[in-house]
Amino acid sequence: MQTILGANGAIANNLVKALPAYTDNIRLVSRNPQRVSPATEVMAVDLLDAVQTDQAVAGSDIVYLTAGLPYNIKVWREQWPVLMNNVIEACKRHGAKLVFFSNVYPYGNVQGWMTEETPFNPVSKKGEVRAKIEEHLLEEVRKGTVQAMIVRGADFYGPATPLSFLTMMLFENYAKKKSAQWLMRDDVRHSFTYTPDAGNAMALLGNTPHAYNQVWHAPTDRNALTGKEFITLTARAYGVKPDYLVLKKWMVRLGGLMDGNIREVVEMLYQNNSDYLFDSSKFEKVFGVPPTSYEEGIAETARAYNPSAR
Repeated sequence: MQTILGANGAIANNLVKALPAYTDNIRLVSRNPQRVSPATEVMAVDLLDAVQTDQAVAGSDIVYLTAGLPYNIKVWREQWPVLMNNVIEACKRHGAKLVFFSNVYPYGNVQGWMTEETPFNPVSKKGEVRAKIEEHLLEEVRKGTVQAMIVRGADFYGPATPLSFLTMMLFENYAKKKSAQWLMRDDVRHSFTYTPDAGNAMALLGNTPHAYNQVWHAPTDRNALTGKEFITLTARAYGVKPDYLVLKKWMVRLGGLMDGNIREVVEMLYQNNSDYLFDSSKFEKVFGVPPTSYEEGIAETARAYNPSAR
């Protein structure tokens, strides 16, 4: 049995499409899971409850943790340590391997390429929380109490990614013939992970015994684009003019006065103020699997939000 904790999210939805190549026994777990095929098992579980989490993991050989929490630092501080501890303890008790999908927040403001060896140096409150829970997991790995890995993605984009800032500011706007938006600077390069690539990579890594007890970066096109270049390609896919507004920090702060979700973004704007470069060469060299190019990924994503896109 291979179990996805946090089913129905953008990464989990791509993972569940990839897993049938490796197993016929798939369990989808979330507060409100949706069965994607007759072959999948579903369980409604609150991962903040240790007993329910234990029941969700029972019988699993491999567990994929793709769960997300509301984008709120108070919630993250209170709930991420509890959730991670519940999952780790359940995996230890049942002898399940753990694959945790994470982000680059623990790295902080990196000058140059982010690799699996980049040290933790969080410069945000959310980064501090992520570093804390990852250190907990890595310490259990060092002690030999659980076999686990961390799979990281950069900021992501792709079909059916409603929480991606690219979806909200770029793809959906151009699909509606509206002007797009970009954060902070459009002249710096920014890596983005294509969600189907992330799902495929997680399935492959989870089913590769020698991949455990280390960190992996999901395959991501190394030819990182500037904001202007990304916008130009997206506009071309929709057949519209590349009209857009660059949102400066003061604009985001102002929006945050009226919208709590926007307010939570402010501390993360450092990621959009300088080059944000994500290196996945380790995965590519070991498995020989190249990432989807931005040209192809943008075209596929544009078609997902507007079938008439090129």
